[in-house]
Amino acid sequence: MNKLSNAIDRFCVKHPYWGIPNLMRFIVIGTVAVYLLYLLTGYNMGIYQLLAFSPYHILRGQVWRLVTFIFLPSTASPISLILMLYFYYWIGGALENQWGTPKFTIYYLSGVVLTILGAVATTLITGSNTVLMSTSYVNLSMFFAFAALYPDAQVLLFFFIPIKIKWLAYLDGAFFVFEIASAIGQQDWAGAVSPVIALLNFLVFFWPSLTGSLRRERVRASRQSTRFRQTVKAAQQAKPYHHKCAVCGKTDADYPNMAFRYCSRCAGYHCYCEEHIFNHVHFTEDDGKP
Repeated sequence: MNKLSNAIDRFCVKHPYWGIPNLMRFIVIGTVAVYLLYLLTGYNMGIYQLLAFSPYHILRGQVWRLVTFIFLPSTASPISLILMLYFYYWIGGALENQWGTPKFTIYYLSGVVLTILGAVATTLITGSNTVLMSTSYVNLSMFFAFAALYPDAQVLLFFFIPIKIKWLAYLDGAFFVFEIASAIGQQDWAGAVSPVIALLNFLVFFWPSLTGSLRRERVRASRQSTRFRQTVKAAQQAKPYHHKCAVCGKTDADYPNMAFRYCSRCAGYHCYCEEHIFNHVHFTEDDGKP
């Protein structure tokens, strides 16, 4: 995945003017237009069925379905639709400003293309026509990308509860897992493939940063462990005893048969005798006091 992600970055550098500027604006306008058409026709679901992605109908000449399913609303509630479109428009604009038009265009369109390929593969494997009524999982994967770039950004949940984007991303991930598990349980393979593909698209773009974070965390943990051992060794060499209880003051020189341990939950390096290792107030980082 690193090679693919790097290839995308190189392409964007070489073609800075490629892509669709303000892509989310066109998607929002198209979605609103489809929804208004749905309302003007008396809530006629036939409009959605005519625009949905369907391999069976595409092979019979209805090629517009390759594009029009992108604009199908994922909710029938006008209030929910307005809030959803505003949220995704805001996220899309932030991603385009951060990445540039080429990379954001590739991210969104690759999610759409992978979703189409997943639906076609599911149709070929199961022999049942797979119909896509929206790109909701592509939009949710776009939210994952925003959360990865701006984890501490805040939004107002229910208009008055401030919450960080990263916590909403965790809920989004739990929703993905639930949807995949439910689809598999119902043997709805198309329903299972779409969220998996959306996650795959996210991983392609963020795999280098995710693996880099894991490597940095392992290095940090290793350095902390090394510093801990070095500090303990230095303390042992500077004093006539090796271990001294931070509570009662007993040392291994005075009590050679007593076991002494260091507490991993205390801030700093503090030793305790066997009587107090599980019976003491932990030191904190704020003031160095228990």
